[in-house]
Amino acid sequence: MDHAPEATAGHHGSYLAEKTLRSWALTLDHKRIGVLYICTTLFFFLVGGVVALLLRLKLLTPGPALFSDHTYNVLFTIHGAIMIFLFVIPAIPSSLGNFFIPLMIGARDVVFPRLNLFSYWCFVAGIVVILGSLVSPMDTGWTFYTPYSEQTSAAVTVLSGGLFLVGLSSILTGLNFIVTIHTMRAPGMTWYRMPLFIWAMYATSVIQVLATPVIGITFILLAAERVLGIGFFDPAKGGDPLLFQHFFWFYSHPVVYVMILPAMGIISEVVPVFSRKPIFGYRAIAYSALAIAFIGFLVWGHHMFVSGMGTLAGIVFSFLTFFVAVPTGVKIFNWIATLYRGSISLDSPMLYALTFIFLFIIGGLTGLFLGSLATDVHVHDTYFLVAHFHYTMMGGTVMGLFAGLHYWFPKVTGRMLNEKLAKYAWGLILVGFNLTFFPMFILGMQGMPRRYAEYPAKYQGLNIVATVGSWVLALGVFLMFLNFIRSLRRGGLAPDNPWRGLTLEWSTSSPPPEENFAEIPTVSEWPYNYGEKPERRTEGKRER
Repeated sequence: MDHAPEATAGHHGSYLAEKTLRSWALTLDHKRIGVLYICTTLFFFLVGGVVALLLRLKLLTPGPALFSDHTYNVLFTIHGAIMIFLFVIPAIPSSLGNFFIPLMIGARDVVFPRLNLFSYWCFVAGIVVILGSLVSPMDTGWTFYTPYSEQTSAAVTVLSGGLFLVGLSSILTGLNFIVTIHTMRAPGMTWYRMPLFIWAMYATSVIQVLATPVIGITFILLAAERVLGIGFFDPAKGGDPLLFQHFFWFYSHPVVYVMILPAMGIISEVVPVFSRKPIFGYRAIAYSALAIAFIGFLVWGHHMFVSGMGTLAGIVFSFLTFFVAVPTGVKIFNWIATLYRGSISLDSPMLYALTFIFLFIIGGLTGLFLGSLATDVHVHDTYFLVAHFHYTMMGGTVMGLFAGLHYWFPKVTGRMLNEKLAKYAWGLILVGFNLTFFPMFILGMQGMPRRYAEYPAKYQGLNIVATVGSWVLALGVFLMFLNFIRSLRRGGLAPDNPWRGLTLEWSTSSPPPEENFAEIPTVSEWPYNYGEKPERRTEGKRER
């Protein structure tokens, strides 16, 4: 790949140069907006994690303890809503996507920078409204199922307005990315020279634009029913409570891939860099992202096998569900093929990438049980589903995010992480995660129901293991954030290309200048030619 001469931080000044609050609040720089999203979403990750620790602490004992069952329901709802709507959905697309899409396609910025800033503040406005609903906190569960959500005294109407604003932010961000990828690629960057992270973000953006309006409309209907008495979901007024579930999952299953596809894109960047091999099956990985996005719209009904849905519909949704495994399997096999006989470096980004592959395989294989009618009926409302969901979302999306944060930290901040501390944190996170969630598969097969504040004493042993595991996991996350904060001030200065990557973001300075590049680069080669020719090495020492 032919690059323009490397930009230096002094060419137009680093994007971090101006430090005033006003300069950040009114910035049109995609990099700064990406950092704002990173800080906001990681803050709510920590808040949701603290709530999860409280839930696990109560489940340490089978009977009444620590707080009331109603408080448990409220905390359960807060944990799910924060983690899904304020962290997992926007964490990679809006943060790392905002920062790196223009850099990786050789552009100065996104195509609509003002719309980009509006999207962020729309997200913040949604957060403020959602926090306002805590005056009368939710106890509905994070799915807000009717008929309870239309009857409860909780501030569901206020919450609906907040979620609508968060959804609007997601739609505008996805639209901005689609147009940017279509119109602002550097000269010579054809579709088949795009980094796979860009392919993943393109598929993600399509889902955001097409699926998110459905959830926005759904919550408007719910608010209208509560305020105006219109009977969309009330059987007494000619409505159907299952209609809410259909609307909710028509959005929420595709949005699973808004969470996971960007993480898969990160893994597709990290694996070849730290294997020093060209990515295996580039086009298959690229097209599989689009296939996952398409199939994701067809399988929402597998969340409703126990809702009273007709048998024929259940069979059709079960049949379609298994098709999702095909493009997902393509990605996993291609990553493993890339690793085969590679010159593998086990730096922290690679450790998280390998962890993603390992945990996501477990999450995917256990999903086969839930996609089959015969077994889903027995394990759907048990802790088996809780374990599967967390192996997919935290083992997948969050580990992918951690891989991306460790991989791009030098580029974003201009500092290197302490690798020794990063590996200690990784080890604790890996052990703690499996101690926390693997026992839940066993609990689910034994019949322990999910969402219950109290449980039979025979399940206590494995619940103790899960709770202790959550403490180990929390310690690992604490060390990781400590490393981030410490390295911002004391980390070694990062070279422009510490990992010897070949995608365009590594051809500019660390941190990048305001304009991204001294000159718009011209692309003439595929971005994964590792091992095909002598690679340009960048001087610089990583902090150990």
